[in-house]
Amino acid sequence: MTSNRQQADRIALYIHIPFCKARCAYCDFNTYAGLEDDIPDYVLALSQEIERAAQRFGGLRTSTIYFGGGTPSLLSPRQIETILRTVHEHMDTSILREVTLEANPGTVSTNRLLELRSAGIDRLSLGVQSARNCELRLLGRIHTWEDAVNAVAQARQAGFGNLSLDLIFGIPGQTLSQWRTDLNSILSLTPQHLSLYALSLEPGASLQRRVLSGELPLPDDDLTAEMYELSEAVLHEAGFFHYEISNWARCHGDHTGFPMPDLTEASRAVGNAQARTTVISNPPPLISERVSPYISLHNLTYWRNEPWIGMGAGAHSWFDGQRSANLAHPRDYTRAILEKREVVVERETIGPRLEQGETMMMGLRLTEGVSDDRFRHRFGCGLADVFERELNDLSSLGLLYWDGVIARLTDNGRLLGNHVFARFL
Repeated sequence: MTSNRQQADRIALYIHIPFCKARCAYCDFNTYAGLEDDIPDYVLALSQEIERAAQRFGGLRTSTIYFGGGTPSLLSPRQIETILRTVHEHMDTSILREVTLEANPGTVSTNRLLELRSAGIDRLSLGVQSARNCELRLLGRIHTWEDAVNAVAQARQAGFGNLSLDLIFGIPGQTLSQWRTDLNSILSLTPQHLSLYALSLEPGASLQRRVLSGELPLPDDDLTAEMYELSEAVLHEAGFFHYEISNWARCHGDHTGFPMPDLTEASRAVGNAQARTTVISNPPPLISERVSPYISLHNLTYWRNEPWIGMGAGAHSWFDGQRSANLAHPRDYTRAILEKREVVVERETIGPRLEQGETMMMGLRLTEGVSDDRFRHRFGCGLADVFERELNDLSSLGLLYWDGVIARLTDNGRLLGNHVFARFL
């Protein structure tokens, strides 16, 4: 049995940067506006936490590094370089395959991006969110569509060949036709990777308050589902592999070799029930990163429920059979680190049964699904040994493909993913 505990010699490293120029209208992340003056001390604290983690766990090999936020691009390239140098000095980076930095299109320039490339960033994730300025204002973004176009051009000039763009759909007032136009606008920027998220009205976010007050219309669930299906069709036609529920990666050549249905007809008739329930017949096993070189390797660690360590304010870790979280506020976190106090405020031990359930829940988000062989190698038992009833029930409902070899969501299952995932927990 090779559970999370035995895989811990290879980790993904997440580094949280909780600073923003302004808080977006939909955001409920652990981010703070107006604290940019705290960044130098925060970088110092991050470096010390990385050193502590290396000393505590020893011998860990870091396969991916991800700077998330917040807005990591608010840090100077020299500050990013300082953090990365600390990682290289105190952790084994001999198998490092990917270093990603999230950036706001309104905070970059060609020179800044050149310096980030020189510091070691090789994958850039730009939070574009919309191709329409009216929607960007509604979402509380500080950039315009023109800023996003310029940021992409600057990233290319700086040598970034692995560029990911984030988009939001289901925005109040957004139409299906507008979303199709937005997709075409984004594709014109030739990204290697796309993350598409349905707008979520998070408690306490200003956008939720405006919807609840009646100032803005409530997003339509059926229309949002149609936008999602249209995305599948348009991006498949454009040569993207839909490898995770919300993520697509560009493939080389004719993008054959992965079991995606031809959704061209579905794009012409998104209301057609038969098109929406297209089921892949006898899909062969596959490994996501072999289908496209632009898969987010770091996020693949999360979806396969493999170990990662989070550094920074509010960062979470899943390591050695235990889930943990740091102090949330950057000032509290920085003070605790610099005073050599403990920053972990939450710990939860994950037993084998919960680990198995979470491995199913996360793994089913992937088009590759969860293979019986991989599950058996990790836990010493097969999928049916643990989840026979769930697999059979969901298969009979047309939400899951299961043939004794691999379990994965059908097209309908993707639309009802939360219902499926709940069955395994």
